[in-house]
Amino acid sequence: MKYRPLGYIFSVAVVAISLFFVITKGFNWGLDFTGGTVIEATFSQPADLPKVRSVLAENEFTSAIVQASGGTRDVMIRLPSADGDTTIGPKIINILHGIDAQATVNSIEFVGPNVGKELTEAAIYATLATLIMLLLYVGLRFEWRLGTGAILALAHDVIVTLGVFAALQVEIDLTFVAAILSVIGYSLNDSIVVFDRIRENFRKIRRIPAVEIIDISLTQTLARTLMTSATTLVVVLALYIFGGPSIHNFSLALLVGIGFGTYSSIYIATSLAFDLGLRREHMLPPKIEKEGEDQDAIMP
Repeated sequence: MKYRPLGYIFSVAVVAISLFFVITKGFNWGLDFTGGTVIEATFSQPADLPKVRSVLAENEFTSAIVQASGGTRDVMIRLPSADGDTTIGPKIINILHGIDAQATVNSIEFVGPNVGKELTEAAIYATLATLIMLLLYVGLRFEWRLGTGAILALAHDVIVTLGVFAALQVEIDLTFVAAILSVIGYSLNDSIVVFDRIRENFRKIRRIPAVEIIDISLTQTLARTLMTSATTLVVVLALYIFGGPSIHNFSLALLVGIGFGTYSSIYIATSLAFDLGLRREHMLPPKIEKEGEDQDAIMP
């Protein structure tokens, strides 16, 4: 806890840099939010996805997203909005036939910007609703100071992840929203483990200052937190490297969010709760007077 001022300085700096990139560079919204064209095709043999991507890039479709759809011969191509270009479908068909003369195009669909706007609003509302419900849950289960610290730590993790995506201009799609919600759940789980140990030690250990009890609790849970985060990050890193483009953004968001979530559960959530005035009496169960206790006390 004596190093928490350094944690505050680091977090404020990282959040400020993240907000700077978000404001100045904005987000690279994907097809789910901006609208565009979705083309589904079937090749006569297993599709070579890297070759399809390179051929599309050679034909000036550099932002095309190519991924498998169903079987090994089924391919889905997603293109951002082309401002009403009605020739984009025939162009893609000609390119696919150049790769495989027997390839068949199953469907060409256009996702309008109205759908993208609805998805954007739904994603924002889902994230805000999640944060509000988590605040109520932690506040009711533990104490409002711990709940406030946990929510501010979650906001810290989300802002940093958004800043990384804005700085790198990585495309944001619905899988990113799923990753953000996963990060929130993972980070909150770490915080709750620490909070539960703090509450237990406040009730068990006496005649020790609150800051020392918090330090003891963090030390007792540190090995578990680091081992859990390390093993999770190894799996997410494997997904990021070998998972392919379809889950690249999802795994990147998890890498950033889980990494900072582990840090924030120690140096942000708990530190803020202590600086908001968390003490032993706040964690003790309320005393319940037994019926008739007052009458027994005044009897001779």
